[in-house]
Order: sequence, then C-alpha cells, then structure tokens
Amino acid sequence: MSRRREAIRKAVAREAAWLLYTGQAHEYKMAKEIAAETLGARILPSNLEVALELDELADELEGPERAERLIAMRREALEVMRVLRPFWPRLVGSVWRGIVHRGSDIDIEVFCDKPEEVLEALREAGFTIRRQEVVEKQEVGQLVICHHIYLALPSGREAEVIVRPEVMRGVARRCEIFGDVVRGLSIEELEALLKEDPLRKFLPR
Repeated sequence: MSRRREAIRKAVAREAAWLLYTGQAHEYKMAKEIAAETLGARILPSNLEVALELDELADELEGPERAERLIAMRREALEVMRVLRPFWPRLVGSVWRGIVHRGSDIDIEVFCDKPEEVLEALREAGFTIRRQEVVEKQEVGQLVICHHIYLALPSGREAEVIVRPEVMRGVARRCEIFGDVVRGLSIEELEALLKEDPLRKFLPR
C-alpha cells in the first residue's frame, strides 16, 4: 500500500471514529461512508481500523478517567452476571474488549429459551428494566432470534442483556468489527481478571 493511500485510510478511519465517539453515527458502515464523503475520499478502512482509532481517541480525550470507568463497568457487569448465573452469562462487547468510552454500555449474553425467566431474575434482584426488543439476525448460516433487555444501573449507566437461544451456547461466531471469534468472559474468568489484570484488553493481534 502506498504511503498516500495509507494516510487516506487512516484519515477516514479517524474521522469515522470521531463520528462514532460523538454520537453523530451509530454504525461503523455509516460512519465510514460519512467520513469518506466529508474528506472526499474513495477509500474505506476496515471496521477494525476504525475501532482501533476509536480506542486511541478515547484514550486521548478521557485520560486516567477511562481506566477507572473500565474497572467500574467490569465490576457492575459481574454483579449482573451473578444474578444471571443459571443462564450461562458471558460478558461481551466493549467492556469485555477493554475499549470502553463515555458512551459505552455493558453487554452481557445469556442463553435461555424463555426470556421471561431472565426478566424475572433481573426484577427479583431489583434491577430496573428500561425497555425490551426482539431482534432477528442471520448468524452462522441461520436466523437467530434474540431478546434484548436494557437495564438502568444504579451508576446511571445502561446494561444490555442479550437472551440467545440455548442451542447457540458454545456456537462460535465471528465479531463483525474485529473479525475474530467472540469469546467473552464467564463469571469465573471476569472475577479472576478483576483480581489479576483489571485493565487487560482483548483485541486480535
């Protein structure tokens, strides 16, 4: 790749990251297209390139506060996951990855064929249900229906609990942004992480 082409890709990735960070775009595809149009470029970076620029941007703008936020969000995630232990919870998303910023929420996957059981467990634990939605999506060659539950946490942050069919437990799928397998963290893995290396990032090499 020529230096000029590489510089253009980086500039578009940086602009797309800024759009995502400031909430002017909510999806990577849209952010990249707007960024390219703004800069008059015909080159689009990968989602991974944009994600890495977003990570750098958050570091630059948020400083030490960012590390404190990550640890706090991982601890909050653990509290929610302990309530959801019967449903094989896994921490995924930016809190798992270690690349949170001011606009990030907590993403937790569980596996259950009866979403109402997950809702009941959350309500009994005192969590406030902000809203719910059902999402249909093609994954690993099949249509998967997931129930999304959005919680208002005491800190003011939001957690999204994704209820996936039990048959999907253990099925490997690729991350749309990073391209690697979404592994996430179990309760035990998150507990160990918080004790040993609470700021660790999980990014493809």
